[in-house]
Amino acid sequence: MKKLIFVVLIFLSLLFINCGAEDKTAEEIDKIVLDVQVERFDKEFASATLETLPILKGKYPYLFPAQYPDSIWMAKLKDTIQIELNTEVEKAFSNFDIQKTKLTNLFKHIKYYFPEFTIPKVITLTSDVNYENRVILTDSLLLIGLDNYLGEEHKFYQGFQGYLKKGLDEKYLVSDVASEFCGSILPQRSGRTFLDQMIYHGKTLYLKDKIMAFESEEQRIAYTPEQLEWAKLNEENIWRYFVDRNLLYSTDKQLQPRFLDPAPFSKFQLELDNESPGRIGRYVGWQIVRAFMENNDLDFKQMLTVPAEEILKKSNYKPRN
Repeated sequence: MKKLIFVVLIFLSLLFINCGAEDKTAEEIDKIVLDVQVERFDKEFASATLETLPILKGKYPYLFPAQYPDSIWMAKLKDTIQIELNTEVEKAFSNFDIQKTKLTNLFKHIKYYFPEFTIPKVITLTSDVNYENRVILTDSLLLIGLDNYLGEEHKFYQGFQGYLKKGLDEKYLVSDVASEFCGSILPQRSGRTFLDQMIYHGKTLYLKDKIMAFESEEQRIAYTPEQLEWAKLNEENIWRYFVDRNLLYSTDKQLQPRFLDPAPFSKFQLELDNESPGRIGRYVGWQIVRAFMENNDLDFKQMLTVPAEEILKKSNYKPRN
């Protein structure tokens, strides 16, 4: 009994220490002062005229390719589809204050962990629903296509597959920006094995644990609560499937669309496929990286360059059952 009490006391002490450290980190992040600038190009372009167009081009030269004459832009302004895009975006984002607050919070977290990070100017625009490039982050600019965040039931997305529509929601805007940032600092994927790919995505999601601590796990991985719960309940079976079929060190290119790419479901080629969320390999990679960080004493930025095989071996990963 005394031994049990001692173990419990040690556990509680560690818990309080961790909570205290997290609270201190949150306080330090909150103290960071940032001036995030948001330019509503979508609004300015929607109200442009032939007379004001040169002013707009001077303000946003990177949005007006030189090979296109003014007549092209004036025709676009009168295009019925563009007018409808402008109208629907204005309905959903007449005010951008909530999104600006969330982005500011994200940038504070990034600045805390990566002091060298330059806060970009945020430019909102319409993109003809170019959902594959809904967010573009450069050294100094963050371009956000607002017509990609109108909600999965919006008429613009009719005909899209369900898994694509689910991601076209404002609640994933910050997560998409965070993913772009992670992609900019993570070493390029060099390994060819399934494990290499899983760990790469796991590193991305672990980074999002840090810089998106203010958002839910569901938003970090872009799962619904039901999808995340399914992944947690089936984690042991998923891992056993990967191990038993010798998939970890396989270089089969079909494993990426089956388990890593956005998809309506993951493809185990079993009856449970339709119940599973897509990208399940990313979820497993996330848990392996989390286990590695829990069982090894190193800064998470050092982890970014650790090879996938080493991360797996030193993680002592034991999936939930």
